[in-house]
Amino acid sequence: MEKILISSCFLGNKVRYDGGDNLLTHTTLTAWKKEQRLVVICPELAGGLTTPRAPAEIRIIGEKIIVKTIMGHDVTHAFEQGANQALLLCQKHNIRYALLKESSPSCGSSSIYNGQFNQQKIPGQGVTTTILRANGIKVFSEKNLAELISELTLS
Repeated sequence: MEKILISSCFLGNKVRYDGGDNLLTHTTLTAWKKEQRLVVICPELAGGLTTPRAPAEIRIIGEKIIVKTIMGHDVTHAFEQGANQALLLCQKHNIRYALLKESSPSCGSSSIYNGQFNQQKIPGQGVTTTILRANGIKVFSEKNLAELISELTLS
């Protein structure tokens, strides 16, 4: 049975920076949860950040990726630590697929906020997604959940 790494906020856990969640309801997710196929993580909490916390966005400076809060604090290390914890979970459970929250500086898989805290999104991926993909793990978001379901059904 194939396990899937999933963002904790999708399961209704109040782990977002603002103390909220991103509850994702879908019959297949419910079935996967009952089958104990879901391995849950919030990379930001795994990296040592707390809830609530200041909003953070990725800034690309030259070739360096830095994650800063709206107050200008560099939290890159915490994001990297959380990403490494996610990778360790994937390795421990032989996970090849992840379902992570789009636009998050940790979990975004096709878009992230532009680093200016002005609600503008740009193409890009979060720190966790970058590390997982570099290690051969396929990352999906809530926007392409159907593709993940299809791929797992065919495998």
